Amino acid sequence: MSTTLQIDQMTLEEKLSAMEELWDDLCQREEDVPVPQWQKELLEQRERLIERGSAQFADWETAKKRISERTS
Repeated sequence: MSTTLQIDQMTLEEKLSAMEELWDDLCQREEDVPVPQWQKELLEQRERLIERGSAQFADWETAKKRISERTS
């Protein structure tokens, strides 16, 4: 099945709705979504840190600032 969206003609609300529908569909078949080994290893490492109680968390505003600084 082929679907073509006229993205440039969609409203913001329509675009967000389409993204939500796509995401919901992908979540129904998450085993079909490839995950690189490095991402699996990173997740396992972070889970171990949480289990040991040594993970550090940042609030969203701090995280956004760090991301912005790294990508600017």
